[in-house]
Amino acid sequence: MKIHQLQGHIQSIYLVEYPKNLLLLDGCCRADISMLEQFITGNLGRSLTDLKLIVVTHMHPDHAGAAHKLRKITGCGIASANMSRQWYTGLIGRFTHIVDIILATWVASRMGKAKKNLWYSPHLKTDYALTDQDTLPGFDEWCVLLTTGHTDRDLSVMHLASKRIYVADLLVKVKDRFIPPIPVNLPEQYRDSILKVQALHPASLMLAHGGEVALTERDFAHVLTVAPRKPFTIWTPAKNKVKRLLLRKQG
Repeated sequence: MKIHQLQGHIQSIYLVEYPKNLLLLDGCCRADISMLEQFITGNLGRSLTDLKLIVVTHMHPDHAGAAHKLRKITGCGIASANMSRQWYTGLIGRFTHIVDIILATWVASRMGKAKKNLWYSPHLKTDYALTDQDTLPGFDEWCVLLTTGHTDRDLSVMHLASKRIYVADLLVKVKDRFIPPIPVNLPEQYRDSILKVQALHPASLMLAHGGEVALTERDFAHVLTVAPRKPFTIWTPAKNKVKRLLLRKQG
């Protein structure tokens, strides 16, 4: 087993290579498809049909954006959390989906990337619905961990033999510090997820934004210290500013 870390459009991609099959640990951006095709066929000398499974950890553009198209191209399966409803549901959900694509485009521009089409379906059609402690279909040395908080359906996956865990957006590395992502929609669940991963004493964590890293107990403690106690989204700073202005006027 070999894990290839690739630089995607705005995130790190982790492609797991086995002698017969390939496993993609997240659904990537739509803009990553041609690069992945080239890496599999060119760098690895493999057929695209060797890709057997994509894990979609949650529904943001850099984690679900390529999943449907890659399944159409390769015939692979898509595995994600067992949820009764879609993440982007109703009018608010559709608006949020558009906002998330705009934010991903903005992040790419800040990284100096050329503008790409990041549109993808807001509704994921899965082949495998996974719950905590399940093993990945066809890859039973990988265990699923439910690590919610960023959204209500975040998954991490752990390679049991090596205790390397892909945690997607559970943590973000910024200037050599580890911090929570934005948003944290479910703060209590987020803290529980951090403690859950910490208790496993992982050999390393594979981050979507920060590469593969080894965290110390002090690093975990810092994340818990700065983790929000209330839901924190991209709108939270603006809402807090308005509240402060209103309080000043009332004072």
